[in-house]
Amino acid sequence: MAGIGARRNLIFGLDIGTRSIVGTVGYKEEDRFIVVAQQIIEHETRAMIDGQIHDIKKVGETIASVTAGLEDQIGKSLKEVCIAAAGRVLRTITTHVDYVFSEDRVVVEEDVYALSAMGVDEAYSEFYPSNDSSLKFYCVGYSIIRYYMNHYPIGNPQDHKAGSIGADMIVTFLPEDVVDGLHKAVEYAGLKVANLTLEPIAAIQVAIPDKFRMLNIALVDVGAGTSDISITKEGAIVAYGMIPVAGDSLTEAVAQHCLVDFNTADVIKKQILGNETQQQDLIQYTDIMGLPQSVSAATLLSVLKPVIDEMTEKVAGCIKQLNGDKNVSAVFVVGGGGKIPGYTKALAEKLDIVKERVAVRGEDVMGFVDFPEHAVKDSTLVTPIGICLSFYVQNNNFIFVTFNEKRLKIYDNGKLSVVDAAIQFDFPNDGLFPKRGMELQFTVEGKSHLKRGEFGEAAIITVNKEPADIHTLIKANDVINVIPSTYGEPARQTIGNLSEYHQFIKIMVNGKPINLPKFAQVNDDLQSEYYEIQNGDVIVMLNYYTVSQVLEFMDIILPKEAVFQVNDVAAKRESLVYENFTVSYRIEEPVHLKNISGEHDICVTVNKSKVTMHGKALYVYVDIFDYINFDLSKPKGGGIVTNLNGQPAEFLKEINEGDVIDIYWKN
Repeated sequence: MAGIGARRNLIFGLDIGTRSIVGTVGYKEEDRFIVVAQQIIEHETRAMIDGQIHDIKKVGETIASVTAGLEDQIGKSLKEVCIAAAGRVLRTITTHVDYVFSEDRVVVEEDVYALSAMGVDEAYSEFYPSNDSSLKFYCVGYSIIRYYMNHYPIGNPQDHKAGSIGADMIVTFLPEDVVDGLHKAVEYAGLKVANLTLEPIAAIQVAIPDKFRMLNIALVDVGAGTSDISITKEGAIVAYGMIPVAGDSLTEAVAQHCLVDFNTADVIKKQILGNETQQQDLIQYTDIMGLPQSVSAATLLSVLKPVIDEMTEKVAGCIKQLNGDKNVSAVFVVGGGGKIPGYTKALAEKLDIVKERVAVRGEDVMGFVDFPEHAVKDSTLVTPIGICLSFYVQNNNFIFVTFNEKRLKIYDNGKLSVVDAAIQFDFPNDGLFPKRGMELQFTVEGKSHLKRGEFGEAAIITVNKEPADIHTLIKANDVINVIPSTYGEPARQTIGNLSEYHQFIKIMVNGKPINLPKFAQVNDDLQSEYYEIQNGDVIVMLNYYTVSQVLEFMDIILPKEAVFQVNDVAAKRESLVYENFTVSYRIEEPVHLKNISGEHDICVTVNKSKVTMHGKALYVYVDIFDYINFDLSKPKGGGIVTNLNGQPAEFLKEINEGDVIDIYWKN
């Protein structure tokens, strides 16, 4: 053994159980795991109860004894150890999360990270209101059960084009004192934790290989204090659970019946494990009165039957709950407590499946493991071997980093990145990724429109003062600083940019072509193409003008005596004018003007040029447009300026010989 230990990078795993501590030393060679040493020592006192360390010093001393025994076997000192936390204290949240894109696009790695972060945030939101204890819990990891793309299951959405992605996730939590207790007990023995996993995860690595995980199988690890349960389906571990009833319940029943202390009862119990075919054997013991006694295995099994029924009833209920109120196809049982005669049969009955599909798994699932000669190869070693194997698939531990000037304790799964630290810090998820400005919602012609705001700037991230991003890997004592991302510009939209908007209505006015910009009715008010749409606006596109609106657009003011025609038919100021319509108007002369005889010419100055007007008895300002080249159909600048002899004049202002007229577009 010493030669092997000297040549190999050995892995030291400890299964710190309620009744005993199992130490395993070995190494992986291709697809096999070679065990070079094993040591099992039971606790002298009840230093652990239901998987929880109650006496750190006593547990530390037992760990030291196990370590010393292993060191003697391999001829080499051991400094680091892999351990596992019991399922009794494990809390899990199964959640679903969706990430909807503003439009279909290719899914990139950052989207998948964002989806996971959203899932962990959601799990935190669900977990903390239900945490009625005073314990502080840490998120120790998460696993994806299943991805979705456009709401349909998919193996991996990355690089696909999608409108949305989603995931079913399991997020796991452990209380701080449990992790600290394990670390302190290990440190008391002079060791350093190299890796920490969870007992259900360790057990399932050995008992249910990947090739079986397409099946709906339950794994029950029946220890001394707890029964840990895992469920596999469709290639993934989909649920974890635990009930605080296991082998110690059997031991306590034996102690009550035989009137012995707990340790003696445990010895008696072990004599009937696997003894179902020899139930008439007598077991000799001494009770607390010092009197020699004997009891048959059959008698003890009848005493234990109610306890076994209670245990299996609770386990079956937990399995069904974790499996969506459905039965699993088969159950694998590991751990010492599950070896009691009648356990698997009772569990099969409670689950209503054939008894052959509930079986203790031990040596049959460890065909890839090479043990030392004379080693015990049963179900009690499944979890210890799994703890060692966990080192190869995850190198994790609790480490400290500084996040935005706060010391942060975080579970290291061997691939920690900035985003993991941000999640543990409760840093807002939208503070990492660019935030969109406020969206704009409105309706056009009865149809809802949504325009999203622009993306802002991404978070500014540094690790140890060096530029980084959310994917940057981190390690112990790293200093992380994150300046939150910003909001982008709010969504903006003008009437003119709507696809429903057509730019002009073309008409003829007194024989001249006019292009009228189309108007929209917004919340019952008329608006032009330049109107900036507001949230909640109700927009109806108008494809007409009234005669009054045409005149207003052209800055033409006519007296009430004006006469109008639309398409050569008499019309009113309220008459509607559509695309390609013709509009004409004329001014009826007052009666007293009609009686004036003698039409005459006048000469005026228009924009510094002489103009002779003729054929009328009375001239008004608007008449000048018949003598000059001035296109009213194409407004410019800030409107038209109409001056008469240096003063503003209305269109119907009378003009006379020698008047000076200025007409131009305001800048």
